[in-house]
Amino acid sequence: MSYALPPNANPDNKLEHPSAEDIVVLPELKAYIDPLTADEHESLERSILDEGCRDALVLWGNILIDGHNRFGICQAHGLPFKTVQNTRFQNMEDVQLWMIDQHLGRRSVSEFQRGVLALRKREIIAERRAAAAAAVVAAKAEAKEQQKATGAEEAPWEGDTDPVVAKALASVPKVPDQSLDTREALARAARLTASQVKMIETIHQNAAPEVVAAVKSGELSLNAAAVVSTLPLDEQSTVAQGGAQELKQAAKRVRDAKKKPKAESADMAGTEGEAGESQPALSTEALQQRVAELESENERLRQQVKALQDLLAEQA
Repeated sequence: MSYALPPNANPDNKLEHPSAEDIVVLPELKAYIDPLTADEHESLERSILDEGCRDALVLWGNILIDGHNRFGICQAHGLPFKTVQNTRFQNMEDVQLWMIDQHLGRRSVSEFQRGVLALRKREIIAERRAAAAAAVVAAKAEAKEQQKATGAEEAPWEGDTDPVVAKALASVPKVPDQSLDTREALARAARLTASQVKMIETIHQNAAPEVVAAVKSGELSLNAAAVVSTLPLDEQSTVAQGGAQELKQAAKRVRDAKKKPKAESADMAGTEGEAGESQPALSTEALQQRVAELESENERLRQQVKALQDLLAEQA
């Protein structure tokens, strides 16, 4: 994915001692990580007023990458600050991956935030893998066409890597070594359990903005939010108007509604079992929902595997 930087944002403008006026704040980067709560911001401000801005702001050229809150506080009070350049960034996705890794390791980031960040990282890795595989396939196809046109045979190469493949991979962003293909891998990266990751996936994909806001504020648990997220969006928004308590009641109603068919199914299985017949313990609705979840995850994994297989086949 390509990003158009504003005219005043220049990654190559690596000033040694930039002033506040030299630094460019991109709204999309400032909003990429959830903001501090009012209490957290007040605590940081007190710390900076008492001890100064101890940690350096991280820049990419003249673009502010890390330290937006510290920068704002220093500006508000006319305080000095230090800066450091990160010279490893090649594009905005590199910046985002770095920001994600930095915040995944911070204690102040909530469980929901860590889960969402891990999901964002998985998306970037998947896109880069697909781009790398496509670049290799295209480069090999072009090389074969050139061989046909010239009648030349494929030249041998030294080493383990086809130079055509190496050149193709060098033309696309580097694929991180870390794999986040499974919920277990996501859980390890975000310091969560697999069940928590599943709930966060449900919320991230299906929740209305009001439900997400309630989770971020701590008013609604991951479990309750995941349950509410199974409702239609308009119903979620309507329930959210009643506040966190009404959202919790809605979650309870959904759980109770799911328990009832299961209880009825169990009773029926017991009755018919006496006659030598058996019935499944799960309701049809529950089974269909589970099948849909598994199919969705399997499709994503198939796409990941295919991209990797294409890439490995071309490198073999």
